[in-house]
Amino acid sequence: MNAAAFWDNLADRYAKQPIGNIEAYEATLDRVRHWLRPDMSVMEIGCGTGTTALKLADCVRTYLGTDLSGEMARIGNEKAADVPNVSFAPAPAETAGAGQHFDVVLAFNLLHLVEDRGALFAHVRGLLPEAGLFISKTPCLAGKPWFAPLIWVMQIVGKAPRPVRLLSTKTLEAEIKAAGFEIVETGGYPKKLPNHLVVARAI
Repeated sequence: MNAAAFWDNLADRYAKQPIGNIEAYEATLDRVRHWLRPDMSVMEIGCGTGTTALKLADCVRTYLGTDLSGEMARIGNEKAADVPNVSFAPAPAETAGAGQHFDVVLAFNLLHLVEDRGALFAHVRGLLPEAGLFISKTPCLAGKPWFAPLIWVMQIVGKAPRPVRLLSTKTLEAEIKAAGFEIVETGGYPKKLPNHLVVARAI
């Protein structure tokens, strides 16, 4: 099963799942809101069914959510029917928003699932003006290698997508910097995973 089909099959259940760690989620939203302004155009890659988009929409001028899964995007558009500045579209992360420009690009719980992060970061940099923001939060599990066999078993039984990378915070930050960004804020929400927030400014 390819990745799009995996997420399409999961979409309805995903939309009904509660947030796993609401305290960490709300802390993340607070830090993201700190960087947003009402005149900004925002694109989120890997937006799922739009929960985060709808929570941040009142902070910005326009918000485009994109996801590899057409079913995720469909559910997002249903949820956003009465929110005029939010829309959702299916698109692979590496081409999402192609030909457009945004003030901010967001990616939450996505980067560890990307086959070619270098290509993705280069694409994101091309969408942003100088001083535009790339804000991401990523499970960085390189320091917890016992997750690898668990993930492998889940993939075998169809409960986890492919690929899943065990990233380190150092590697992730270095790759973002190499794509033409300076990092202006980091944090762990929660720290014990760690689930690593990075706010990067295009240079």
